Amino acid sequence: MKPDGGTAPGAVPTIPGPVAAGPDAPSIRILLYCPDNGVTRNFMPHLWMFLLQSLTPPRHEVRLIDGNTQPMSDAELVRYVVENKIGLVGIGAMTRMIAKAYRVADAVRAAGVPVVMGGPHVTEAPGEALGRDGGPRHADAVAVGEADETWPLIVEDAARGVLREVYAPVDALGKERKPSLESYPAIPWESLDIGQFNRIPNPLRAFLHQMQWGWETFHIIPIESGRGCPYGCEFCTVTGFFGDSIRFRSNRSIVDEMLRLKERARRSSGQIAVFFVDDNFAINVKRTKALLRDIVAAGAQLSWVGQISANLLRDEELVDLIAESGGKWIFIGMESLDPANLASVNKTFNKPAEFAEVLRRLARRHVYAITSFIFGLDHDTPGVAGRTLEQIRAWPPGLPVFGQLTPFPATPLYQRLEREGRLTRPQHWLEFAPFQMAHTPRAMTVPQVQAEVHSAWLDSYSPTATARAIDGMSGEPVPYKISHLVARLFFRGIYFPPKGAWGWLKLLASNRGSILRIVKDAFIRWNGTAPSPDPREVAVPAIVLPIEDAADSG
Repeated sequence: MKPDGGTAPGAVPTIPGPVAAGPDAPSIRILLYCPDNGVTRNFMPHLWMFLLQSLTPPRHEVRLIDGNTQPMSDAELVRYVVENKIGLVGIGAMTRMIAKAYRVADAVRAAGVPVVMGGPHVTEAPGEALGRDGGPRHADAVAVGEADETWPLIVEDAARGVLREVYAPVDALGKERKPSLESYPAIPWESLDIGQFNRIPNPLRAFLHQMQWGWETFHIIPIESGRGCPYGCEFCTVTGFFGDSIRFRSNRSIVDEMLRLKERARRSSGQIAVFFVDDNFAINVKRTKALLRDIVAAGAQLSWVGQISANLLRDEELVDLIAESGGKWIFIGMESLDPANLASVNKTFNKPAEFAEVLRRLARRHVYAITSFIFGLDHDTPGVAGRTLEQIRAWPPGLPVFGQLTPFPATPLYQRLEREGRLTRPQHWLEFAPFQMAHTPRAMTVPQVQAEVHSAWLDSYSPTATARAIDGMSGEPVPYKISHLVARLFFRGIYFPPKGAWGWLKLLASNRGSILRIVKDAFIRWNGTAPSPDPREVAVPAIVLPIEDAADSG
């Protein structure tokens, strides 16, 4: 399949700047919709929705619905669109969500409301969304690439009823133009309604209000400090979408955003944690250190999670600053313990011999890792899960996640597997199936890979493994142990989702040993043998797989 579904590159029009709107210019009500991701019920807001809302010309009204927090049937969503007189629906989706996105778009268009679609998948296959590849049409228009510059024009065209089919940020010569982040819009977090993303369950809110512990709300807010990645891992969609040149926001704009979030948390008697959604938060170590120093100097520290490759965490000063600025969890794409596997997907900057020391370096500062592994790489053989778990058990407690190698459209991996005739489901995203492979592995069968993934999840989040992790934190203050236990219970749900209240009760009962251990420690050694943190600063990470990498399911 051609990445653009058969559309010639020269057919993408140059997008001029939007025409200034006069006092009588039409206005519309816009709905930005994000479908649920089908795996984790991601309760962290998607940044794109708030960014586009901030970039919308002010005379238009924008409403947001995230299917992960406000699940609706297609009929319910259409009824909302019609009853609220929505004039344009914008849908953004990654590959694993695209089948749901298409279905919703079809229902909305059938009701006579135009739909514009965008995001990484639509960028790589715009012809699919527009019905140019022989399939049905799902969108009236598509936004190709980053929409910072094109979104205002899309809105104005929609208001005038003259939507084009393709909007792309290109110059007069047809060359793609990446937006600068120097004049990044200020997202008004302090005034936005983000109640749908409150992670505190309804039954607990009244109790926590009475206790006045400052936990009446808990939100995980996405912030980007930069875009782009120069590494070019074979399976990754990032370089194709954001490019290989890094663009950064100013430190001042990021610090100001965190200060506004911190003030909102104070006013609402709640907690806010930040997820830095950069694909590699420390890709420029000197710049990252400067940003973290500025956060500390401004008193803007919030608990935060970020994605950083292991090779950049050799720097002791960087890790010191991560901890001092509020860093609690770091997502590390380890992918494999086999150097041959890493070389096969162009990730030789990962050095498995360094993994253990990197994790110990973080743990010494009370920072822990979410470690991602991919099974089904070309040099994997049966037993890869056991070999990986043996190493994980020797590391400080963390949160491992496992998936199978997945070829996303237009990535070098997809193109290589297509040339080799190994794709078994060339359009696997149209028949989304969590944790199911879409190609033939080289040294294993598909059932073997899926059995290895299952085994790794089952072992890593068993009551025995959780007890071992809590035991490994014996000297830590109780708030860290609580944070880790809660995170493990939720991360287990990525692969083994609990079924209702009864499922959660069974899960808690099976982990009663770890729970009782922590309760006992709370009475006899709350502070552990290490300096006690402020309990309000120990953030529980979100149930998120924040990047669409090859371990992503689908």
